[in-house]
Amino acid sequence: MNLNFKPVEAEDIAEISPFVGLRPNRTCDSVFLDSFLWREYYHVQFAISDGKAVQWLMELDGEPYSAMPLCAEEDLEHYFYEMVDYFNQVLKKPLRIYLADEEAVLKLNLDPARFRVTEQEDLKDYLYDGEALRTLAGKKLHKKKNNYNSFVKAYGERAEYRKLCCSDRDDVWKFLDAWRQQKGEDVEEHLDYEVRGIHEILKNCSVLPVEMGSVYIDDRLQAFTIGSFNKRENMAVIHIEKANPEIRGLYQYINREFLVHAFPDAALVNREDDLGLEGLRKAKMSYNPVGFARKYSVEQIMD
Repeated sequence: MNLNFKPVEAEDIAEISPFVGLRPNRTCDSVFLDSFLWREYYHVQFAISDGKAVQWLMELDGEPYSAMPLCAEEDLEHYFYEMVDYFNQVLKKPLRIYLADEEAVLKLNLDPARFRVTEQEDLKDYLYDGEALRTLAGKKLHKKKNNYNSFVKAYGERAEYRKLCCSDRDDVWKFLDAWRQQKGEDVEEHLDYEVRGIHEILKNCSVLPVEMGSVYIDDRLQAFTIGSFNKRENMAVIHIEKANPEIRGLYQYINREFLVHAFPDAALVNREDDLGLEGLRKAKMSYNPVGFARKYSVEQIMD
């Protein structure tokens, strides 16, 4: 089987980009940046198949798994079963896919006698109306608008929204060091990988399809955010958003300003999942989602 997997690097964007957005997919995994951000954590590798699809190979808890191929919708079934064969014949394992998008699962309509398909409830992405988040208009977002206005009133001209550039990375690293120390020792392992992923994005941002924004107060970085764009779905994906939690309204301020400046026409905003964490779920629900991008695990049943 001629699938030559290699680790994902920043320069691979030119090779992978033509396959992004070939079929419907509203998850955060539909854009290149998510795979790049978490490439170390999941040992992300890819292979180009027949010049028509990107196949994925990853690792979780020492076991291999895959993701749905990037390909045209009409080719999805063919390349899905190509990975079934790769797992069975090359890895001598049953195929396992995590974070399969709902559109792919519905399109494949897999035989339940051969594949166990389970919704990953805690990993669904939250989807929002872009215009609502850019204006914060309406009763349901009244609290957010109040917090935003409170920040503007308190900090006025001391605060400045800026497009974040590669050259600002020292400011971001200092911010992240302080943020990481504040979290202490009792922190999920994935956060250290997230910090490393952010470092890699900043080192390579000139070649990556990335938008970055920041808020400086008295010329000191106090918040930053990183996003990318799914053109097919007209959807902004917010991968990272970090702010000084002691400053009231700062999260609402950077959230809105980033969308206004970086994604002024995005109809949808994907703010990723809540990881099953109650506090995060409450925060994401408070922004009044218009829907969810649901995800599934797919496990091959072998005799």
